[in-house]
Amino acid sequence: MPAPSAFDADLPLTSAPIEPSWITAGNPCARNRVLSTASDGSAWTMLWDCTPGSFRWHYSFDETIHFLEGDVRITGSDGVTRQFGPGDMVFFPAGAVADWQVVATVKKLAFCHTPAPWALRLPMKLLRRLKKIATGSISLFAPGPRHANRAPSPRA
Repeated sequence: MPAPSAFDADLPLTSAPIEPSWITAGNPCARNRVLSTASDGSAWTMLWDCTPGSFRWHYSFDETIHFLEGDVRITGSDGVTRQFGPGDMVFFPAGAVADWQVVATVKKLAFCHTPAPWALRLPMKLLRRLKKIATGSISLFAPGPRHANRAPSPRA
């Protein structure tokens, strides 16, 4: 079994320029470092930071963010602006677009995932289910975890 990995949030980061056509104000400079990658390459964890400035970010993958430092205002496609700082978390699905205004240099821990194409999702789900059945972690006839806390149906 592989050993767990531990990381320091102060690891050195490398330049990761923002697409110039996305920048709307200032001169934001971004840096990042990939900390881990899933064995199938579909998910990864990274540290990312950015200096003050504004840009429109286009998400090509799902991203869950935990802010570690700084101050940023993000306006979603719904037009609502929210402020984020240390300890705050937010999720952006693949295809989302958000306007970022970095007020004070921001650092985030990002959990990124490239969703499988729709045509592969059902076969992958079935394969995971069969694997669980084969290892005995679930029964073929028992309800799955999402049904475990459901109240029994009333009898007539």
